[in-house]
Amino acid sequence: MSGPNDLVIIFSSNPYEAEIAKNELENQGIIAFVKDELLGTIAPWHSAPGGAGAVSITVAKKDSEKAKSILKEVFERD
Repeated sequence: MSGPNDLVIIFSSNPYEAEIAKNELENQGIIAFVKDELLGTIAPWHSAPGGAGAVSITVAKKDSEKAKSILKEVFERD
């Protein structure tokens, strides 16, 4: 059974960008978690094909659309 608080992956990148994403989401009031932070840094090919996007950000399903919108804005201005 799934609900609004189930966690969904909304962003995958390198450890540096994942931390930026997490901090930005938390600054906007969205609780975010970094998934595979250690494994994605030490052995990225074990957490993602080819090692690309090995570290992910997860948020509650109910916050996913708002979080995606925030991150789109953050990473498009760079």
